[in-house]
Amino acid sequence: QVQLEESGGGLVQAGGSLRLSCAASGRTFSSYTMGWFRQAPGKEREFVAVITWSGTTTYYADSVKGRFTISRDNAKNTVYLQMNSLKPEDTAVYYCAAAKWRPMPTTTREYDYWGQGTRVTVSS
Repeated sequence: QVQLEESGGGLVQAGGSLRLSCAASGRTFSSYTMGWFRQAPGKEREFVAVITWSGTTTYYADSVKGRFTISRDNAKNTVYLQMNSLKPEDTAVYYCAAAKWRPMPTTTREYDYWGQGTRVTVSS
């Protein structure tokens, strides 16, 4: 069982930056692939980024590639999402999720545990 809690969301102007954090409970955090998703009002939850258990491999949605960076610190049971050059279309609730025994999951059904989300609003 893994419990996830996101933090770091807020209101930022276009072009600004935010860093989201996701703290995980449990002693087996390092065995999980971790992902970030987002859900804008009236839209489906969409994949943003994923990082393998070791942190050596990452993958991003085209919409955030080159602007967002996912990372993790297994000693702190935490995964991060650094978001730079934010755009109004990045406005959404951001969720972190954990998947066990999956190499690079990019769909919601591949994840086993979810956080409650943190809201990011980017003003123009």
